[in-house]
Amino acid sequence: MTPKKLIALAAFSLLPMAASFAMAPPAHADDLADVVDMRILPGWRTDRGTQIAGVQITLAPGWKTYWRSPGEAGIPPQIALTSSQNITNAQFQWPVPQAFETAGMRTIGYVGSVTLPIEISLSDPDAPAHIAGDIEIGVCKDICIPVRLDFDAALPKDGPRDPLIAAALVDRPQTATEAGAGPVRCDIRPGRRGFSISAAIPLRARHGGPEVTVIESGIPGAHVSEAQTSRQGDVIYTQAEIFMPRDRQGSIDRSRLRFTVLSPDGAVDLHGCVGG
Repeated sequence: MTPKKLIALAAFSLLPMAASFAMAPPAHADDLADVVDMRILPGWRTDRGTQIAGVQITLAPGWKTYWRSPGEAGIPPQIALTSSQNITNAQFQWPVPQAFETAGMRTIGYVGSVTLPIEISLSDPDAPAHIAGDIEIGVCKDICIPVRLDFDAALPKDGPRDPLIAAALVDRPQTATEAGAGPVRCDIRPGRRGFSISAAIPLRARHGGPEVTVIESGIPGAHVSEAQTSRQGDVIYTQAEIFMPRDRQGSIDRSRLRFTVLSPDGAVDLHGCVGG
């Protein structure tokens, strides 16, 4: 794998605008080398003819990075494959994240180290492949720093099974079937800037403390507010606002909604909801 480039895009404080704390200056790439490191794990070829690879991100003590839906104060990760060879599609998997409270706002992400598995579809399953592109993530401690990491790696046909990727594949949210959850019932109403959603999620109580629900709209450019979550018996109730892009009007496709329930002992991933 060729050396990666680490580029600081900006730096901003996580604290509210009214707080009297100094804004952090932009970080230099040399400084960030001590904060975040990334490498591609080439992985192995499956019986289906796909490649299972991984992105391993390692952070300095006390730093964190964000999940695919990062929360109100988080930075959403962006991954681009710009010049890959023998690759037609790449599906990223996200291990179970944690919920954090930062300056009164909830964020969702990882501390220490995280491996993101990738299942890659190939033009020719019998040939080697090559993956290249960049990933933009936020790394945060007292400040948040958006950075871009370039990657360029060969994916050999006969690579061995990687235990780090295998462990990350196991560390995933349960499906609705596995958790005995759902179906989700939701009520969606027009609002001033988009829609208001209220949902009831049948899910047996889990051990380990309070639960957090994350709602994803499935609409590019839409923003979903921090969901309020409560439990009554074996049902979780959650509600949030969906703010639509200014150039996008219309209704919400219930089948594209995604509900993730996080608790200290795991997560459940539910797709879609029915009216009610």
